[in-house]
Amino acid sequence: QVQLVESGGGLVQPGGSLRLSCQASGSNIFRPNTMAWYRQAPGKERELVANILSGGSSKYLDSVMGRFTISRDNAKNTVYLQMNSLKPEDTAVYYCHAEGLTLVSGSTYTPSEYWGQGTQITVSS
Repeated sequence: QVQLVESGGGLVQPGGSLRLSCQASGSNIFRPNTMAWYRQAPGKERELVANILSGGSSKYLDSVMGRFTISRDNAKNTVYLQMNSLKPEDTAVYYCHAEGLTLVSGSTYTPSEYWGQGTQITVSS
């Protein structure tokens, strides 16, 4: 069974930094292609913050460009989000997402996607 376990959320003052981590368990059966971070603020739709492919290419939400950096460790099936110069509008629940191939039996893989449980980021003085 594959699970995404997030860590690193919390309360930070404006201008501060936080680093989120998300590890996909079951590394022997799951081959993630795209790993990503989404966020959802109260009363708003969930939005893509950043994603990164297995080869390392990435893209970002315009409002976080230059402040957030996404990275991954393929050997550990882990994705990170370094968040600098945080603003109150970054306050949201942040969710890890991964899509790729999961081993179902023998040598048969099936396309699959998984979500983390979410971690609260609050930017406030």
